[in-house]
Amino acid sequence: MENNNHEEKIEKTEDDTEVVSFEIIIHSGQARTIIHEGFKLMREGNYEEADKKLEEANEEILQAHRAQTKLLQDFAAGKEVDMNVIMVHAQDHLMTTIALREVAIEMNVLYQKVGKLESE
Repeated sequence: MENNNHEEKIEKTEDDTEVVSFEIIIHSGQARTIIHEGFKLMREGNYEEADKKLEEANEEILQAHRAQTKLLQDFAAGKEVDMNVIMVHAQDHLMTTIALREVAIEMNVLYQKVGKLESE
C-alpha cells in the first residue's frame, strides 16, 4: 500500500513539473513574439511603441519567472522536482527569451541614435 502512495506522489510531482514547464514555455513564447513585434516597430521608427512592447514582453517574462520560482521553492522545501526534457526545454526557452529582451532594449537605443543621425 505504501509503495502505491510513493508511485502516486512521483506521478503527481511529474505532472506538476510538466504543468509548470508548459507555463514557462507559454509565457516565454508569448514574450518572444511580443519582442519581435517590438523589433518591427523599431525598424519603422516607432520607438515609444517599441518600448511599450518590451514592457509588455517583460510582464510575460515575469509570469514565466514566477512559474520557475514555484519549482525552486518546491525544491527548497524538500519536494522532489522532476527534471525532464520538457523542463530543460522550458528553461532554455526562458533564458533565450530573456537574452533576446536584453538585446532588444539595446537595439532600441541604437535605432533611436541612428534615426537621430539620419534626420540631421
